Amino acid sequence: RLDPRLALPKKRSLTIAGHRTSITLEDAFWVELKGAAAEMGLTVAGLVAAIDACRGPASLSAAIRVVLLARRSAP
Repeated sequence: RLDPRLALPKKRSLTIAGHRTSITLEDAFWVELKGAAAEMGLTVAGLVAAIDACRGPASLSAAIRVVLLARRSAP
């Protein structure tokens, strides 16, 4: 069931690799990102920095979404 509030994009600013950046994700992905970071013992900024370091040519928001989806579907 879709909670329409979770589909709304939210922009947040983080410091990654020493510089400020803004990331726009749907609220559902922010909830998942916070949970994933907590489970890994990282801050949200720390997890985003790790994703940023290995994302290749993908946009940062797309890379975050893909990592979170892959994490959900991993056995």
